[in-house]
Amino acid sequence: MMKIKLLLLFLIIGSVFFHAQTHNIEKNIPEHRTYEELEKEFYGSRIEEGNSKSIADSYLKKAKSEKNTTQIAEGYVMLHFEENLPNALKYLDSLQHITKNSKENTYPARIYLLKGNLYFRNDNLQSALNNYILGLKYAKEKGNKRQIAMAHISIAYLNNYIGKHAETAKVLRHYAYDADYMNKDEKNSLKLNLADAYIEINKMDSAYALIQEGLQDSKKNKDIYRYHQNLGLLGYYYLHSKNYQKAIDGLLECEKYFFTNNNGSKRNHNYTLLYLGKSYAGLQEKEKAVGFFRKIDSLVLKTNYIYPELREVYTYLIDYYKENDDKEKQLYYVDRFFKVDKVLDTQFRYISRELPRRYDTPELQQEKEDITNELTKRKSLFYIVLSLLLISHLLFINVYFKYKKSEKNYKKIAQDLIQSVNENRVGKNRDQETGKEIQSEMLPVENTENSEERTPRTISEDIAQTILKELDIFESKDQFLNKGITLGSLAKKIKTNSKYLSEIINTYKGKNFATYLNDLRIDYAISRLANDKKFRSYKIPFIAEELGYNNEQAFTLAFKKRTGTPLSIYLKEIENMSSN
Repeated sequence: MMKIKLLLLFLIIGSVFFHAQTHNIEKNIPEHRTYEELEKEFYGSRIEEGNSKSIADSYLKKAKSEKNTTQIAEGYVMLHFEENLPNALKYLDSLQHITKNSKENTYPARIYLLKGNLYFRNDNLQSALNNYILGLKYAKEKGNKRQIAMAHISIAYLNNYIGKHAETAKVLRHYAYDADYMNKDEKNSLKLNLADAYIEINKMDSAYALIQEGLQDSKKNKDIYRYHQNLGLLGYYYLHSKNYQKAIDGLLECEKYFFTNNNGSKRNHNYTLLYLGKSYAGLQEKEKAVGFFRKIDSLVLKTNYIYPELREVYTYLIDYYKENDDKEKQLYYVDRFFKVDKVLDTQFRYISRELPRRYDTPELQQEKEDITNELTKRKSLFYIVLSLLLISHLLFINVYFKYKKSEKNYKKIAQDLIQSVNENRVGKNRDQETGKEIQSEMLPVENTENSEERTPRTISEDIAQTILKELDIFESKDQFLNKGITLGSLAKKIKTNSKYLSEIINTYKGKNFATYLNDLRIDYAISRLANDKKFRSYKIPFIAEELGYNNEQAFTLAFKKRTGTPLSIYLKEIENMSSN
């Protein structure tokens, strides 16, 4: 009998335990929790980078199984936060479809405000503005004060983007202090952005007070993320005040936090690095500044997050590598600057044009006047563009005919040079000017007056003749083709001083040393290019090096100056005359 009682007792305890366990399991199944519990967990999970997408999926699944339209709509809202732009837009389109007949005063304004925020997060400011304007319109129609506030605040951030910081501060201040329907977290966010706007308009005391308030409040509530947001803004405050070391101390702490486990947003990452780079630049620690600015470029390439201060980043990098003569990196950052600047210019012009037109003057009459003015401008612009096209066409024709005339002259000069080479008009003495009978003005002939009259008074006739003989050897042996020849090195070679040599060349050759050396090389080039097919087949940089020039550009410029025709045309005419 005792055994039976014990058996019954075990069965009762087991049954109770089993039901308790079953109840706990059911409670942990997402579909068995309330919508409020799931929403709380979802938004908390998003802040902590948890498994928010699975929660949103469960929320929508629960709503669809219960055919709860309101919660299905909320499920689409939750899911759109977890997707990239195209997929997020699909969820918002589904939201629009399911709420098209909704009587709630939050729709359709909520859809456009969410789309605006989505585009803003993805740096499509034009589409963001368009959706904020529509959201504001429908919020006003339904009299939804909170949505009107959100639209005004979002547009204020766009005003801040185009430099209207005072207008931004005015809107943010109003909603941070005078709107009782804004919750505490929203007000804290507004104050943070208000402090940033105050710094931009040099209200430094007001900015500092707000930042300190934010730091203390976030410490009290153990809100680590918001604490570092305020700390980063404090770094910007010190940067603006040129207290660079204090800025760096706080910003390095922010960098450590925001870049650990992806705690920060794209804005947190970029602006922390930006303020650090600018602070080190302020201390003239250029290498450290460049390090942070290069990190920013890597982030921009990865995330395509573009903001106005990037212009400062790339100009600093360009100047740095220019100073260090790193042409490759200089060219790279010039190219990056142009790409970023193009995006910024497009965004700035659009926002600058559309904000006043569609937000500051919303009345229908004003809209009508704007449209009329726009049409007038388009008409005027059409005539202006047409006129410019006509003028540019005429200029092109003029330039074309000038070019053709110049080309004809160049060909004639080149042909005469080739003919003179073929007729052996270029003698062994290269100081006699090539093509002197044809191009006497371009290739001046050496003066052949009595040598005694030309001998400088400071130099004896014997020394002058000795130097001239050495110059003859220098010319006849083509020593002028050697690289790195200077007046000093040549004077040393022929055992005289630079002053004597310079005077002799100026007096007897009628030119300074640099011109004398160039003329010898070009005269040599004229002859050899015409007579040596193999030499002519070499690439221009190699020919330039053979002639003693440091680079191709120096050679081609010297050739054009000496002969009056470009090297390319001279080579082309040689080939033409050879084939004929």
